[in-house]
Amino acid sequence: MGTPIIPGFHPDPSVCRVGGDYYLVCSSFEYFPGIPVFHSRDLLTWEQIGNALDRPEQLRLAGATSSGGLYAPTLRHHGGKFWLIVTNVSGGGNLLFHAEDPAGPWSDPLPLPGVHGIDPDLAWDEDGNCWCTCAGVSQVRIDTTTGEALGGQTRIWSGSPGAKAPEAPHLHRVGEHWYLLIAEGGTERGHAVSVARGDSVNGPFTPCPDNPVLTHRGTDDPVQNTGHADLVQAVDGTWWLVLLGVRPGGGSPGWHVLGRETFLAPVTWVDGWPVVGEPVTAPPRPAEPVREDFDSPELHPRWISVRERSPERCATTARPGSLTLRAAEGDPEGAFVGRRQQHPSFVARAAVDAGGGEGGLVLRLDERHQYSVELSGGRAVAWAHVGPLRVEVGSAEVGPGEVVLEIEVAETRVITDPRTGPDEVALRVVAAGGARAELAVLDGRYLSTEVAGGFTGRVVGVRATSGQVHVDWFDYEPVDPATA
Repeated sequence: MGTPIIPGFHPDPSVCRVGGDYYLVCSSFEYFPGIPVFHSRDLLTWEQIGNALDRPEQLRLAGATSSGGLYAPTLRHHGGKFWLIVTNVSGGGNLLFHAEDPAGPWSDPLPLPGVHGIDPDLAWDEDGNCWCTCAGVSQVRIDTTTGEALGGQTRIWSGSPGAKAPEAPHLHRVGEHWYLLIAEGGTERGHAVSVARGDSVNGPFTPCPDNPVLTHRGTDDPVQNTGHADLVQAVDGTWWLVLLGVRPGGGSPGWHVLGRETFLAPVTWVDGWPVVGEPVTAPPRPAEPVREDFDSPELHPRWISVRERSPERCATTARPGSLTLRAAEGDPEGAFVGRRQQHPSFVARAAVDAGGGEGGLVLRLDERHQYSVELSGGRAVAWAHVGPLRVEVGSAEVGPGEVVLEIEVAETRVITDPRTGPDEVALRVVAAGGARAELAVLDGRYLSTEVAGGFTGRVVGVRATSGQVHVDWFDYEPVDPATA
């Protein structure tokens, strides 16, 4: 069984190698900062070294709905620089960035008004011309210094006959040929990777006779929705594919809750075509808790917020050693800071002082699908927000000052009938002596993509829904359900 090399909500991977170092980026949608950047020396173990778009002038998400924002980046290294191209579907269109160091800082955006379509790719031909290829699949030459399109945008391949949504193109020169990888079939259960090759970066392209070269549609493989792939050659000369996939849980039709995750699969070459093996099993993620004490002026790059993160709404300096969140008038989501859920089972806890405000601990899929336990008026209140319904599902009286709140997610291990959900979510208050008051236990399917729709995964974090809230610490502890 393949396990992700970067688990949790990390879709649409793009990868490049420079010497013995590998760098990878993923989509980030409505979250700020945008485009997480990862580094590896072996393609299996990855460390997040930053976010490419971490300044407001780089990333404008005002008005972006959930599953809006940044789609499908491509990362490349050319001419001594790193290049990043991405689509902001909520404003700005296709944008180009560059950096000397992938950890940042990255440049301000260069708009590409002549590039149309999402999922833009970058490739340089033998003469140094830069070609941008987008979903569709169409291509245009661009000037990377001005953003100007140098000619019209031309369709170069339509994918497999009858397959919907030809997208996520990536062009690579391998030997004598240019290989064009695309995703098709939609990013749901029909997702697939197909490839064509040509003698020129512009084609014409001949489809592989064995397309799709990768798909899990119609199988009982625990990893589904496999697609949106990028190709890289390792230091030892072997070839690999990074791709997205999901791990559905529960009964029928299966619900995936962590979002689309990044997997790795081996590639061999037969008669000039790539043959893709099954996704490899990545090393297990660290089992120890990840504790955040908010002692540094800057948050770790794993922390993300919805649409924006201004110093006025989120700071670690207002009360040293704490995270201070301030809600804004008229924002129903308040001030939110969270991290991606990366394990099927985990416990998150936070020590929260709401003072005269309201807020607490939240498990979020989007603005209409989230569970929370929040402090308000001397009570800890458990909330379930599913579609148009926001319902109080439990409460307990609490004293003034700091209160420890807890969310535990337990993966379903036994399917009792086809309607069994993928996991259960417990909302609790933890007393000073460690005793837990359980306010509610909720079915996790309602915080899944199959219920909510869209392209994102769960994020767990803290928020202020009104006034000001202080968070002294936050921890995230993976749980092995086999030993729980």
